[in-house]
Amino acid sequence: MEGNSSLWKNLIDEHPVCTIWKQEAEGAIYHLASILFVVGFMGGSGFFGLLYVFSLLGLGFLCSAVWAWVDVCAADMFSWNFILFVICFIRFVHIAYQVHSITFAREFQLLYSSLFQPLGTSLPDFRTIAMSSEVVTLEKEHCYAMQGKTSIDKLSLLVSGRIRVTVDGEFLHYIFPFQFLDSPEWDSLKPTEEGTFQVTLTAETDCRYVSWRRKKLYLLLAQHRYISRLFSVLIGSDIADKLYALNDRVYIGKRYHYDIRLPNFLQMSSPEMSKSSLTEHFQNSRRYCDK
Repeated sequence: MEGNSSLWKNLIDEHPVCTIWKQEAEGAIYHLASILFVVGFMGGSGFFGLLYVFSLLGLGFLCSAVWAWVDVCAADMFSWNFILFVICFIRFVHIAYQVHSITFAREFQLLYSSLFQPLGTSLPDFRTIAMSSEVVTLEKEHCYAMQGKTSIDKLSLLVSGRIRVTVDGEFLHYIFPFQFLDSPEWDSLKPTEEGTFQVTLTAETDCRYVSWRRKKLYLLLAQHRYISRLFSVLIGSDIADKLYALNDRVYIGKRYHYDIRLPNFLQMSSPEMSKSSLTEHFQNSRRYCDK
């Protein structure tokens, strides 16, 4: 301890500029400003992170301005710290106004908190997504799309209710809230192609969904790379969920549950193959996997 104390004393005594050092410590205002600076720079990103940073930094610069005016009596130090305080205050008010001005309907609030916010989507980006869409009500037993008749001209995301998916009158699976209604159809077509639904989508309950027109959404994805990547991830995940839902419907015989991820499923599921052939091939696949 004595060695460290003497080293510090030598550094002070040999300082080329400051020949006389102030013996007493600065007042509480100076130390409070330093603490606010340290805590303020620990803020995160996003709107609320910026509010946190600029509020604490603004208070730190205000304390430094008071310290320069009262203790140091230095006009230049006071001026600089006060100017920085004003800048932080203006930024804080501007960001707070942006956060307050971003308001959504109830459906969009549920959609953001349940689906987009967990993925780190900021409020301005979600506002861009929401402004290009519309909220639609679908009454019970009404069809969203009919097999072979309804054209694929939009992309929709269910917010409330339940949709039944059928093909040729046979039930395939359900669509639940926060799932896309037509992600396979969207992914199957290029921007310049047109097509019709190969399934029928019927509302089992009163439903509310958010819908984007196809051309308008393609324009939005072309302009915003982040939103394009976001929709790519969401649509890909949704299609995977629908494939697994279909997988749960595929059974062979009385006990076996066939996996659509096996390579020969498409050939096996063709109409010309008998049920006994399917069962035999499935049992061979099981024995192969057991080895």
